[in-house]
Amino acid sequence: MVSLWTYWRGGAANQKFDSVGGAMSYASELTRRNPSAVLTGDGTDSGTLRVDLTWRIRNNSDFGRSQRRRMANWRHPLAVFRPAEIQAHSQGVANMDFDLACMYELVDGSRGVVQTLGGLHGDFNEAPFIKLSGDDRFGTGSGEHLYINLDNKDQFKRLLLFVYIYDGAPTFDRADVVVTLATPDGKNVEIGCTDPPPQARSCAVALIEEEKGQLVARREVRYVYGFQSEIDRLYGWGLSWGRARK
Repeated sequence: MVSLWTYWRGGAANQKFDSVGGAMSYASELTRRNPSAVLTGDGTDSGTLRVDLTWRIRNNSDFGRSQRRRMANWRHPLAVFRPAEIQAHSQGVANMDFDLACMYELVDGSRGVVQTLGGLHGDFNEAPFIKLSGDDRFGTGSGEHLYINLDNKDQFKRLLLFVYIYDGAPTFDRADVVVTLATPDGKNVEIGCTDPPPQARSCAVALIEEEKGQLVARREVRYVYGFQSEIDRLYGWGLSWGRARK
């Protein structure tokens, strides 16, 4: 299956299928019609759940190009397997800063957030058992990751993954933003931040909750015009927020 991120980048040639522990890697997408996915169970109750943020800024010609690409693929089905053009990052990309973060609530009632702002990078081996690594201003594959310790999955009540724009003008409507959940058995669950309204600054992407002993991810993709405190109010987290810097 061609991943959502690979499709948005313009081709299937970069799709990789890596064998990890004998399991084949593949991508599935959470959509309005298919909004949830089970993340644990069947041998994935331990290890690391990795959350990746990738994005690229669209230019004004992307819409016309995507239409032409779809027509070309319809006329020549094998064209989808041609190598995609390499697109350099523009100055506009360098001026944008999408950030990945996670609000958490543990079964003992403790609540908080893991984010770059304020240096709240979390901890993998101690509560909240979530660690943030990287702050990527270019949206590349080497960028922002959250690592969730599934060895302590019974400690999680709910986790809210969200993306916000810390620096620069709000441009969710000019970017292709994808959050990927990579499970220990090689499954990639992708959520695209689709249909953003103009001027939105933050997006609640996915809610992970415990259900019958398993962790289940549900697509949210709900936009707000403010920052973390507005997402907090939307989901009733009840945290105290103040101004912070990286």
